[in-house]
Amino acid sequence: MTRRLRIAVLSRRFTAAGGGAEGYSVRLAEQLAARHEVHVFAQETAHSWPGVSYHPISTPLKRPRWVNQLWFAWATARATRSGFDIVHSHELTWHGQVQTIHVKPVRYSLLAGVQGAARVLRWLKIVTSPRLLAYLWLEAARFSSRPGRHVVAASSMVQAEALQAYPGAAGMTSVITPGVDLPGEGPGRAEARRALGLPADGRLLLFVANDYARKGLDTLLAALAQLPADVHLAVVGDAAGIPPFARRAAALGEASRVHFLGSLPEVAPAYRAADALVHPTLEDTFAMVVLEAMAHGLPVVVSGPAFCGISALLRDGHDALLLSNPRDPQELVAVLLGLLAGKPSGLGPNALEFAREHGWASVAAAHENLYRKLSPLRIERPSTT
Repeated sequence: MTRRLRIAVLSRRFTAAGGGAEGYSVRLAEQLAARHEVHVFAQETAHSWPGVSYHPISTPLKRPRWVNQLWFAWATARATRSGFDIVHSHELTWHGQVQTIHVKPVRYSLLAGVQGAARVLRWLKIVTSPRLLAYLWLEAARFSSRPGRHVVAASSMVQAEALQAYPGAAGMTSVITPGVDLPGEGPGRAEARRALGLPADGRLLLFVANDYARKGLDTLLAALAQLPADVHLAVVGDAAGIPPFARRAAALGEASRVHFLGSLPEVAPAYRAADALVHPTLEDTFAMVVLEAMAHGLPVVVSGPAFCGISALLRDGHDALLLSNPRDPQELVAVLLGLLAGKPSGLGPNALEFAREHGWASVAAAHENLYRKLSPLRIERPSTT
């Protein structure tokens, strides 16, 4: 029988309703709690799960954010310095054997591709900014090589960016992508459309994002104007971002075909209502919405690997349809016309099979294997009291 581990999870916001990083930490903790003792250290918690213990971390200052980030790192370092086999951080901290990075590294964002005088000016900006210095210091600490330390990237795209910024970390990084839950029984397409106030007839494309501009809604609206009249678009995401895109749809003469649903308590009904997901993102470290749509058996059109992390795992024309240039409405139109004509066939079933192979149980198993390799290397052995 394998030994039960005592695991500390560090995440400032521990809620499944948060973004990709928060959802990753929550679902992983739920899976691990079935076999291990899981302790969550967070400043905000909206979660309750059998086998998970919650330890609130104070928030003396919410702003500036960089000060709070330093506080969280210091407070969790003190709270987890003994008594745990594994400390797993989803945040910028200098401690924790496992450091999961979910987004583009700060150093990469600031310095990648910047040369000559521009690089000098960028460094002047950095050294005169306490905020940037704090983030860079914390990030460098995450990537510092030490016994029992490992960095997990949420996608191969993030790993490549991280290694460009911190090439010395090449021997201590790996990729463990997010997982997905296969949906249970639910309302059929007609009922889901009726509940969401969507047209009962016609073909329905789905777009899910909060940052409409960065995730390519403008390109999708331009493409919609060139698709058959029976094709509608449902947009799920932050209601605050709707007005400029509603005006854009109206300017294109497509207001009646674009249905802005705002944020939904659960996105599952929208997946059930749709015929396909379209995600022409300009930048996505992974794109959980793509995997969630595939779990519902939806055909997916998504930007290629240069723009979207999950696309490095997808076979174009088999698992999904990949865009080489998500800024080009004409390419998107051509791809969508083929999809609406049923070409290539089998995308929905293939998408579902891909999702089955990327469940949260397999993600947890990969982490458990990593934990067991690292826990004997911890310099300070966990307390038994």
